[in-house]
Amino acid sequence: MTFTVYIRMRQRVETKQGGKITLSQAAQIIAADEVFAVLKDIEVYQLNQSDNNLAVLDVMSVIKKIYEYFPESDIQTIGPNQTIIEMIKEKKSRYPLFIAVWLLLFIGAGLAILNFHEEVSMQAVHQRLYWMITGIHNKKPLLLQIPYSFGIGLGMVLFFNHIFKKRFNEEPSPLEIEMFNYQQDLDRYVAINENKESVRHLNGD
Repeated sequence: MTFTVYIRMRQRVETKQGGKITLSQAAQIIAADEVFAVLKDIEVYQLNQSDNNLAVLDVMSVIKKIYEYFPESDIQTIGPNQTIIEMIKEKKSRYPLFIAVWLLLFIGAGLAILNFHEEVSMQAVHQRLYWMITGIHNKKPLLLQIPYSFGIGLGMVLFFNHIFKKRFNEEPSPLEIEMFNYQQDLDRYVAINENKESVRHLNGD
C-alpha cells in the first residue's frame, strides 16, 4: 500500500544532551496517524564526540531511514534540505566578563560621541542657537545642551527598539536584522562545510 509522507526539515535543532535525534525532533511530519506513530520515533542521527558542537543532518539520509521502515511510501520534502544540530553546552557565569565588555563599549561610545561633537563644534552651534533664540550670549547654554543629551539617549533606545528586555513594538531593530543575517550566513556556511554529502572528492587516475 502506497501512502504519502510530507517532511519539512527544521532549520536548526538545539540540544543540551548528546544521544539520538529522532525524526520528529529534526523535522515536521504530515502522514497518516498509524504511520506518524512510527515515523516520529525513528532515529535519524546519533551525536558523537567527533561532531564537537555542530552537525548537519541531510534530508537524503532521512529519506533513506524512512524507506527502511516504509519502502513503498511516497516521500515529499518541503523547505530546507538540511537541519543544523547544535550541541548547547552549559555556560558558566560570565558576569565579570560582561561588565568588563559593557564598560569598554560604554566608554568607547562616549568618547566617539565627544570626539564627533568636538569635530563639528557642537558647543559653538549651541551657543549660536541660544543667541538666535534669546538674544543673549551664553558660553554654557545648558537649556539646549541638557535636552540634547537626553535626546541622544532616547533616540538610541527608540532606534534599537529595546530598553533592557522590554520591546516597544514587534518591529525588529537594525541590530536584530544584522544578527539574523549573520546567523543565516553562518548556517549556510555550516550546511555546506559540515555536511559530509555536500562535497565529494574524486581521485582521478
